Amino acid sequence: MVNVARMHGQQEYNRIMELVTVLQKQAASIKRRLEITDAVHAAKYQFQVYHGQTYWLAFDHRHKHTVLCHLGPNDWCTAPPDTYEYICKVKWLGDYTWIEVDDKGDTVE
Repeated sequence: MVNVARMHGQQEYNRIMELVTVLQKQAASIKRRLEITDAVHAAKYQFQVYHGQTYWLAFDHRHKHTVLCHLGPNDWCTAPPDTYEYICKVKWLGDYTWIEVDDKGDTVE
């Protein structure tokens, strides 16, 4: 009976630890989304942003601040500004938060 009880206890423990791992990943994802959202709100830009659209966060070393851009490092007709250091590509969600996305528009985790 002791062995059966240990086996069931271990199974339950393993199941709970799997749930903990999932929750830790979700928490890290939410934390990153909030960090990106804060970075975008602190950035300077002079255009209208739209839900579902993607933009680029870049640090402008000449003016010493973060900017939100329409164009990424490979989107310029000529070379991107030498003073820009691209941080990440972002997308504005319907809940007014921002997420980091890859070049395909998929969420970066």
